[in-house]
Amino acid sequence: MPMNKGGCQTIDNIKFVMTHAQHISGIKEDDGTIIYAGEPGGYVIEFENNYSIYHAGDTNLFGDMKLIAELYSPDLSMLPIGDVFTMSPYEASHACRFLKSRYVIPMHYATFPLLSGTPEELRKLTGDLEEFEILTLKPGEVLS
Repeated sequence: MPMNKGGCQTIDNIKFVMTHAQHISGIKEDDGTIIYAGEPGGYVIEFENNYSIYHAGDTNLFGDMKLIAELYSPDLSMLPIGDVFTMSPYEASHACRFLKSRYVIPMHYATFPLLSGTPEELRKLTGDLEEFEILTLKPGEVLS
């Protein structure tokens, strides 16, 4: 189903809302030409039991994360921490404060040497947050 930022679709009683994100996206052609690849976005997913997840996508920290918290109160947020192409653990620690999620899954890190952000650094920067847990997953690992 097509959707754009601010749009909402409900499928099998699961609500999907597309949110803003900040990221540049392009595709490099063989001749070196860069083709615009579209707008970045995130998603809030609300389940029938009112549990909600926020997937930030590739993004930097932005103030409207406070609105995402106000509107959807995500229980779990997935935030990029790799640095260089997305936010670093420092910015992500502020996103954790903006979003006020009980759980955060760090993502978009350690896939190649240039990405220097680590879950350990995010843990240090959020150590003062109460009722907050960082869930670090290995590729292919499932939360139960």
